[in-house]
Amino acid sequence: MKKLFDISGKVALVSGGSRGIGEMIAEGFVKNGVKTFITSRKADQCNETAKRLSQYGDCISIPADLTDIKEIKKIKKTIQGKVDRIDILINNAGAVWAADFDSFPENGWDKVMDTNVKAMFFLTQELIDLLEKSATNEDPSRVINVGSIDGIGIPRAETYSYPASKAAVHQLTRVMANRLANRNININAIAPGPFESQMMKSTLKSFGDEIINSVPRKRIGKPEDMAGAAIFLSSKASAYITGIVMPVDGGSLIARRHME
Repeated sequence: MKKLFDISGKVALVSGGSRGIGEMIAEGFVKNGVKTFITSRKADQCNETAKRLSQYGDCISIPADLTDIKEIKKIKKTIQGKVDRIDILINNAGAVWAADFDSFPENGWDKVMDTNVKAMFFLTQELIDLLEKSATNEDPSRVINVGSIDGIGIPRAETYSYPASKAAVHQLTRVMANRLANRNININAIAPGPFESQMMKSTLKSFGDEIINSVPRKRIGKPEDMAGAAIFLSSKASAYITGIVMPVDGGSLIARRHME
């Protein structure tokens, strides 16, 4: 029982791992003994984050654009040059686009959908054989898709493609969990609320106090809150959990529903 949350010795890939939610999860993994690969479209940032996290353990940078299938294949090839398996895949790479309804552009819609949904599916598809390598009925491999509470509730901002993409992530999580359970792979989603990330930076700057007051826990999420959720869903403690969408939001959703 003491080792229920022990993830040391596992191998993980965290997409979008150079900053924000992905960096929070990657840091939690590295500090808990997980050999962690991180990807990011911006090479300099990806390399810098991997260098910083390497002071705590094993972190390797693989810069890549996940909207390009060739880049996804490059990620797999790089991983295979270093390890023979992946135990944990964190699908976190994401994008957002804000514009009013009458002027919302097609390229804004496509960028968000391609990054948040399409890339997530095809990265998982490409790495499925590596995820199966060490997966067992008692200790399955894990895929954790990062959704959002905006994919469950109605966001205030005009980011039409973003909540649509995150709702798609949640449903795709359930569908893949059902299909891949017999291959000893658990697939779950985390739906973050307000956290200090690059994506939330401008919103928190403009509406920080209002957002904090709307959260029942009366604070913004901390890195350890996100790392803790990911560690739970990656550990033996969650071996019998698959197909769920777990809000990590300080109660934001229940407060929002009460107000509605």
